[in-house]
Amino acid sequence: MNASPPRILVARRLTPAATERARRDFDAQIVEHDLDTAEVMDALRQRPVEAILIGPKVRLDAAAVAALPDGLKLIANSSVGYDHMDAEAARARGLIVTNTPDVLTDCTADLAFLLLLGACRRAHEYEAIMRKGWRQGFGMPDMLGVRPSGKTLGIVGMGRIGRAMAERARGFGMRILYHNRSRLPADLEQGAEYFADLHSMLPHCQILSLHLPGGQAGTLMDAAAFAALPKGAVFVNTARGSLVDEDALIEALTHGQLFAAGHDVFRKEPDYDMRFAALPNVFMAPHMASATRETRDAMAMRALDNIAAVAAGRGPIDPV
Repeated sequence: MNASPPRILVARRLTPAATERARRDFDAQIVEHDLDTAEVMDALRQRPVEAILIGPKVRLDAAAVAALPDGLKLIANSSVGYDHMDAEAARARGLIVTNTPDVLTDCTADLAFLLLLGACRRAHEYEAIMRKGWRQGFGMPDMLGVRPSGKTLGIVGMGRIGRAMAERARGFGMRILYHNRSRLPADLEQGAEYFADLHSMLPHCQILSLHLPGGQAGTLMDAAAFAALPKGAVFVNTARGSLVDEDALIEALTHGQLFAAGHDVFRKEPDYDMRFAALPNVFMAPHMASATRETRDAMAMRALDNIAAVAAGRGPIDPV
């Protein structure tokens, strides 16, 4: 990249502060709506750029990566997850790929714990009762939830977000188990118990929460995995919908293997499986883990930081 302001395509809407910076510091094409893959390709044909700032709506498989113009140097992904692109194919073409780790750790853990509490304490059902006017008394055996305090929480993926989830769980007196590709140093474990094998951990997890990073391939939670959990367990997913066999999850929820689930992610978004909407024991959000003013600002700014660093010849801050 040269010393003049880098020419970039901002292919998704950003926060006002980040949009102002993009206009000020870059030769930026700013869009009015989030572009999809076809629209990005069309925009690149009309106006060559050195970098594109994208989000999950732009799906770059190997074929799409191969079709990117030669002048493009950088794909700046404005989230931590990048399973919507073939990063390996992009790197093989000599493209730099970046993401935005760290800045959304706390907000994602906050929402994950909200989903955990909401699933345990039947938040969806309670709120529905109130929205309908209440008008009905409940006795001691009615509408009982699960007390999260003191339960055993299994965390799958003990990276930054998984550790932040554990930190919140400790405030509720939870016993923490975790499965990770490798064991953490003792100072990061903080007493959490490591399981090298996921299926050995599952029978001990009264609550299970997924926190695997973007790019994780394959279905992790299938019928066998849900069956391995204690009957009446609670399942939380703020990682990736692709990690879960949704037919198996619905089966576990409808037949009592799971007490409840809290979900921010689904296999198909935004057109998620509407069977979940009919289940009273599912507490869900529309992929909003990072949706605070502070975090969305930080994500957009970090993507722009990566573009600026590469343009200045310093190399990417957050290479994938």
